[in-house]
Amino acid sequence: MKFPTEWLDTGVVHMSFIELVRSRARELGRTIVFPEGSEPRTLAAVQHLSKERILRPILLGDTDSIRTAARGAGVELEGIDIIDPRTSSHLETFADVYRSLRRGKDADDTNWTEIISDPIYFGTMMVREGLADGYLAGAVTTTAKTVQAGLRILKTRPGVRRMSSLFFMIHPDETWFDGGLFALADAAINIAMDAQTMAEIAVTTAHSVRDIAGMSPRVAMLSYSTLGSGTGERVEMVREATALARRMDPDLEIEGEIQADAAIIPEVGRLKSPASRVAGRANVLIFPSIDAANIAYKLIQRLARVEAVGPILQGLSKPANDLSRGCSIDDIVNTAAITALQCR
Repeated sequence: MKFPTEWLDTGVVHMSFIELVRSRARELGRTIVFPEGSEPRTLAAVQHLSKERILRPILLGDTDSIRTAARGAGVELEGIDIIDPRTSSHLETFADVYRSLRRGKDADDTNWTEIISDPIYFGTMMVREGLADGYLAGAVTTTAKTVQAGLRILKTRPGVRRMSSLFFMIHPDETWFDGGLFALADAAINIAMDAQTMAEIAVTTAHSVRDIAGMSPRVAMLSYSTLGSGTGERVEMVREATALARRMDPDLEIEGEIQADAAIIPEVGRLKSPASRVAGRANVLIFPSIDAANIAYKLIQRLARVEAVGPILQGLSKPANDLSRGCSIDDIVNTAAITALQCR
């Protein structure tokens, strides 16, 4: 399913990106597990997701604690499944699976059942074993723990070495990008960057943008140089990454190395790379380091009043996402809908 082309051309994506994401998720009918079952914002978000039939949520945790927290938050849980990992019939089976996954990596006396009874790990195992389509946590859990569970249990997709992340950015001026919508990566996960990693992030992000937003990705591999205007090891790295990405996906529209202004400003793009199909029209910006990406996204968000949706994790075998601990109820609802759209 894709957004109709006319929505992309007329700027409706800017006005309705979130509504369209929620609508597409509703059509899929996915099941998403929420390991932070007694967290008040999560409870309110789950109530909305269930009431609006955006997806089927499952809450994890102590049943009494969840119901008490729900009453305190004024949340109605009728029709919403609650699972206590400690009493689940799947606990021992999940512990056995996790032990096999970690063979040779953890101590022999590891208490596997205790680990899997943690809702974060239990929820991830539910996704692995097909009892849920994806999971979402992070409102009160560290990113490190959420990401670790995903990598240890779900692992990366075949052909992908590293998990990465993207942000969808919604510009208030609809004349920019595709109705104001663009994506950037990787501002949250990969600290060390080499050509192979940057290439994987570029291809994975392009596919995520296509799957989630229905956009035709035009990828800019950003640098301080445009097609040979500068030199240096980092320029060579971006140039090599661009070549690798083209081999990974020969149909991908991609340009690199390219400076940011040449990537997004049509006049500059025509001046610096007149033959390029991407220059001046890029809607996916891939940065050569986490420093550059994180600084840029925060500056864009604050100075240009651009709405940032993410980070969205990508590259895992099945969908899993991490929330900011400062997230709002809407953030949880939106990220849950996006998680549903990542299901293959």
